[in-house]
Amino acid sequence: WLTPDNMHHQWLLLAACFWVIFMFMVASKFITLTFKDPDGYGAKQEPLILTAVTKVEEVHVPEEKHWPEEFQPTGKAFSGNLIHQPLVHMERLELLRNVCRDTALRDLSHTAVSKFVLDRIFVCDKHKILFCQTPKVGNTQWKKVLIVLNGAFSSIEEIPENIVHDHEKNGLPRLSSFSDSEIKKRLNLYFKFFIVRDPFERLISAFKDKFVHNPRFEPWYRHEIAPGIIRKYRKNRTETKGLQFEDFVRYLGDPNHRWLDVQFGDHIIHWVTYVELCAPCEITYSVIGHHETLEDDAPYILKAAGIDHLVSYPTIPPGITVYNKTKVERYFSGISKRDIRRLYARFEGDFKLFGYREPDFLLN
Repeated sequence: WLTPDNMHHQWLLLAACFWVIFMFMVASKFITLTFKDPDGYGAKQEPLILTAVTKVEEVHVPEEKHWPEEFQPTGKAFSGNLIHQPLVHMERLELLRNVCRDTALRDLSHTAVSKFVLDRIFVCDKHKILFCQTPKVGNTQWKKVLIVLNGAFSSIEEIPENIVHDHEKNGLPRLSSFSDSEIKKRLNLYFKFFIVRDPFERLISAFKDKFVHNPRFEPWYRHEIAPGIIRKYRKNRTETKGLQFEDFVRYLGDPNHRWLDVQFGDHIIHWVTYVELCAPCEITYSVIGHHETLEDDAPYILKAAGIDHLVSYPTIPPGITVYNKTKVERYFSGISKRDIRRLYARFEGDFKLFGYREPDFLLN
């Protein structure tokens, strides 16, 4: 017969076993709900999720950033804790899918997967990666990452700046250079990503880079494209100053802008929509990074693609990725509401697809 003390110990042991089993079931359910992606990232993502779960204690949570009012991001701000990153990117892809299904926005969210789109997508066959270039969103650094992965150079630091965009020397093939069957195979099987930023801030960056600071090796923006825009869209024809932001906005917001775009050729890639560049409703991308949260997104993309042990994203200067609300408002302060609304109407798909708010100065 069992003594009262022995029975007491056995009951305690039995209760402890039930408690352990109960906690294990709760933890398993939590992990399943947190990390399950109904559409999946593909086979390459499984190790990432397991690593995130088994190495929770190693994740570094940086101090919360408090930015001044003029530097508030317009997209969603997310924690730097990498354990939460899969959920963040699942939410972005879910938003993208929902907007793609919105018939009212179909003309602004859908485009054909044409040669123009395929020319924007760079290929790393060695690691099964496709990267769609969206100019004025820090793409030079991502191209450097792929150049190293393709083996043209052993490190990012070794790549000469004049080589990065020289596609005959940088070892980066475009997806358009493959046969139709090879293109389909890569689109179906490879890890695919691109980066976005606030659409209006991107246009300001394009204007400053191409028409104000104009690199000496790209004279056609100032001497050919700018005069074409001025002739068509400047209200005061007696003015002799160079292209103004107001002229640029009027050109971009014109529903009949395409006749000029044809003359400008591929140079328009610096200001056309993300939809036109990457066809996000036609191509199923694995990850969409945001320039405003690139400090978190860059390491996540490298890890999700399975290349974080091979290459690192170049150091990001402090504050360079943060949305500058004051700058955007200053540039648009002299533009008529009519012209701004027409501009927004053209880029509304980009705002909605990637979770950017309509600018406050359009609502006032």
